[in-house]
Amino acid sequence: ITGYYWTLTVMSTLGFGDITFESDLGKVFSSIVLLSGVLFLLILFPFTFIEFFYLPWTKAQEEARAPSELPSTTRNHVILTTLDPITRSLIKRLEQYNYQYVLLVSDVAEALRLSDQGYHLMVGDPDTPTTYEKARAQNALMVVTTTNDMVNTNIAFTVQEYTSQVPVIATASSPASVDILELAGCDHVLQVAELMGQALARRVDGPDQSAHIVGQFNELVIAESTVRYTDLAGKTLRESRLRENFGITVLGFWERGTFSHIYADTTITAEMALMFAASENGIVKFNNAYSKTSIQVGPVIIIGGGRVGRAAAHRLEERGLDYRIVEQQAERNRNPEKYVIGNAAELDVLKEAGIMETSSVIVTTHDDDTNIYLTIYCRRLRPDIQIISRATRERNIPTLQRAGADFVMSYASMGSSAIMNLLDKKSILMVFEGLDVFRVKIPAEMVGRSLAKLRIPEKTECTVVALGQGDELDYEFSPHVPLSADMELIIIGNVTAEEKFRKMYR
Repeated sequence: ITGYYWTLTVMSTLGFGDITFESDLGKVFSSIVLLSGVLFLLILFPFTFIEFFYLPWTKAQEEARAPSELPSTTRNHVILTTLDPITRSLIKRLEQYNYQYVLLVSDVAEALRLSDQGYHLMVGDPDTPTTYEKARAQNALMVVTTTNDMVNTNIAFTVQEYTSQVPVIATASSPASVDILELAGCDHVLQVAELMGQALARRVDGPDQSAHIVGQFNELVIAESTVRYTDLAGKTLRESRLRENFGITVLGFWERGTFSHIYADTTITAEMALMFAASENGIVKFNNAYSKTSIQVGPVIIIGGGRVGRAAAHRLEERGLDYRIVEQQAERNRNPEKYVIGNAAELDVLKEAGIMETSSVIVTTHDDDTNIYLTIYCRRLRPDIQIISRATRERNIPTLQRAGADFVMSYASMGSSAIMNLLDKKSILMVFEGLDVFRVKIPAEMVGRSLAKLRIPEKTECTVVALGQGDELDYEFSPHVPLSADMELIIIGNVTAEEKFRKMYR
């Protein structure tokens, strides 16, 4: 009855006239039906549409962008358990070489955000076996985990619970964690900080001018050597006769952190570090001819006593070079004779370490902003010294070069390069930041033509370092021999050069 009177009141307000209890009941009930329809259209219908149409549609869209399971046909993919600088760099390389990957993300909202950025992902906790079942781990090429040592151990053990068929690659911060990670099921454990420290120290100009091996592709050895203090400085590549005398193919040179292709008429300068390919015997001959010993001017300064800094110090010690580590945290002092405790931004601390006498500074902190700050400071204090810096993120490499670093190495690129080398040992070798050795079958348009006529270096800035035929590699090939369809090219070049080659010879 209350509803009835309420309806009459509303209808009167809406302009239906004077309606009383004694009015025509048919008219009243017709008006009630009309009002009910209006109420349904304005209130109930939108809720019905949202509940039964819109929400299911949005849910389907979210599931498509952030699925909780991969299709059963998924094969030959790489499973990544976290997104950090190393895996970001790795994803770029995987896409470059047409490898499929999936990134595991626990939080749905985060997964949707990353999906909008173009990442291929799956929602799932990386520490549960069910996740790897849904990620088709048994069909994957590898599982990569790059978080801290404890989490990496948990993930490796979890993967092994589900399947032992897929290789697990993990990074390790502490040397003590290597054995534990291997016991948990890791097939390869990478100590990226150790690799980074050794690579930074290898770049230091020292009294030993020996060529340092940085990679190996079957029997082919990739090495680098600084030019300073040798009689190569001032000669053109043709005049150096390195290929004729030692069987060395010069691939290019590093100068102020940038790798450039080299031509026969390029003049070799003292600031260059030559990158070349040869047999081990050729490297020995080169070292016998150009390795010299001189007096070290002052100790090499290493800014940062963390894992990278200590690894750099160990490598310098192996080379017979003196060093000083500048470190703020006193508890990291391993050797009072080699450590200077203090802030590297203070002039007195750097003077105590020998900034005015040294010929080289290695900046190794994990914070890129700090490294840029210290690089600018050291360059202003000593415009003539060699500065080698670490970058955690690839995007900061150009900034560090502009700040005055002679050479910059990316922590992310080094880690992703090491993983790619494990993924495809036969076809790809990541030598350095942006410098790769790759193996390709002879394109159809090259068959019957010689390398001398093709002029690949001039057109693509790639260098052919060997010819493959079956399991044999020929490093002393003649550039005038016609290529056959059953051959393969072993080529080295930076990312830009490789893209030029692949576009030109699809």
